[in-house]
Amino acid sequence: MKILVFGLGALGTVYSCLLKNSGHYVAGVDQQSVIDDIKVHGVRVTGIWGEHEARLDWLATSVAEIPDRDFDLIILSVKAYETAGVAEKLQSLITPDTYLMLAQNGYGNFEAAARYINAGNIILGRVIFGSETIASGNSRVTVIADDVILGSPLNIISSEVLEEMARLFSEAGIPTRYSDEIMKYVWGKIIYNSALNPLGAILEVSYGKLAEIPETRQLMDRIIEEIFDVLSALDQPALWPDATAYKEAFYGQMIPSTRDHHASMLQDIQRGRRTEIDALNGAVVRLGEQLDIDTPVNRVISTLLRARESCS
Repeated sequence: MKILVFGLGALGTVYSCLLKNSGHYVAGVDQQSVIDDIKVHGVRVTGIWGEHEARLDWLATSVAEIPDRDFDLIILSVKAYETAGVAEKLQSLITPDTYLMLAQNGYGNFEAAARYINAGNIILGRVIFGSETIASGNSRVTVIADDVILGSPLNIISSEVLEEMARLFSEAGIPTRYSDEIMKYVWGKIIYNSALNPLGAILEVSYGKLAEIPETRQLMDRIIEEIFDVLSALDQPALWPDATAYKEAFYGQMIPSTRDHHASMLQDIQRGRRTEIDALNGAVVRLGEQLDIDTPVNRVISTLLRARESCS
């Protein structure tokens, strides 16, 4: 299969390296400094999935530099706030047989990409393994909570296509499966990230520490409850029947398995980068406003995180 990975950060490096080593043609796009380093050192993955190295077939800093126009799959692994702009640039590479997989955090990525690309060509991925950037093109996989889930939010891509994509990724070493209820999984990750990432970034503590402190636990409870209020108003089913059931799983299963993990949002702030708060708690606030649902704790957390960004 001919694959383009747009964004060779922590996640894009994992996908590009493992897919290349699985026998696929893989091209990559990123900024000049990243591409320069990868041309010299290649891409490398370490951590819980073992050690892997690869040389990609083509490297570029823009879509215009890519000679091939017949990709089977494009994996978009940039930040959520970049989705619309990159999707607009990728239009020229999308044929009727090209699929675009969105592998980002947060709410609204599908809608942003669908402004420029036919929804029937867009696969939404719920990625829930953790990876961190060691250096350009060098990622360490630190944790996996579940398989990657692939799906079509409108259920307009055949199950055969999605199952084949899941098989392709699994054979490359990235456990993946297909679901016709992808938004349940996407919202599951949004709830998890919204409860943990901003507080972890603001206070600079691990997920486990957030659960131990009564005050942060109370804030996380309210974040979760507000999101379930929004989901109820949206008539969007979740994997859990209500906030109480989610919190039982959150504190009893999810946090213990990642208790020492630090939020990627903290890494963004430490490196002076913009965070994805607007696709997480900020998106919850916007949806709440549209639905006349009050989300005061998500609003305050969003405001505090933006202030923390400004201080870095």
